Amino acid sequence: MDLSHSTQRTAVVTGAGSPRGIGRATARRYAREGWAVVVADLDPAAAESTAAVLSEESAVPVLAQQVDVTSAGSVAALRAAVTTSDLPPVGAVATIAGIADPTPFLEVTPELWERVFAVNSTGTFLTVRAFVPDMIENGYGRVVTMSSVSAQQGGGVFSKTPYSAAKAAVLGFTRSIARELAPYGITCNSVSPGAADTDIRAGATDDEREAALSASIPLGRQATPEDIAALFVFLSSEDASYITGTTQNINGGAYIA
Repeated sequence: MDLSHSTQRTAVVTGAGSPRGIGRATARRYAREGWAVVVADLDPAAAESTAAVLSEESAVPVLAQQVDVTSAGSVAALRAAVTTSDLPPVGAVATIAGIADPTPFLEVTPELWERVFAVNSTGTFLTVRAFVPDMIENGYGRVVTMSSVSAQQGGGVFSKTPYSAAKAAVLGFTRSIARELAPYGITCNSVSPGAADTDIRAGATDDEREAALSASIPLGRQATPEDIAALFVFLSSEDASYITGTTQNINGGAYIA
């Protein structure tokens, strides 16, 4: 695609490759709202697939890029690819890359703990840290991180302790950088979904359990990826300029704090 097309800002979305994932839905929503989009994913073929969908649907610049968010070098390469492209300035970073894990606490190994934290927490830090200087320089910045209701209620949907702890770390990280980056006009918020109809639990549940989970939610259904994508893109907009340091719950009333 011709990346010389001019739009106002670029959104970087990690974890955007999965066909039924929140990342792809968010990338599509950014594109529909007129943002240029960087589609970043560990799976380069999945990133290219999402980019093809965006290019077919929207007349905005799209760049697909492989990234391992647990690797500082890989994230640096992502930033280099973005900053040396013809994309508009980066205005938003959506850190959606993550992994879930239902292992009971007494069976958790140090290696599993470190892996879950590396993807969900360290990956968030590395990605945000890479792009914030560019947003400061460009005079516009929106950081939107992905947490989970599991961080707030201690699991209870699918994943257990390592995931809940890692996603709670994302909340603390986001609140802290919201304070530090506020003088630059950069807002930082977390999105905290409850149960969502994605592939994250694929193979680890069944139709009966999924139906019971949906029935337990006051609104009577799980979130769609598009529900959550809309919140990410709103928090990246100029209309959200006075919202920072918040945890935005999106769970159909399953967790009311």
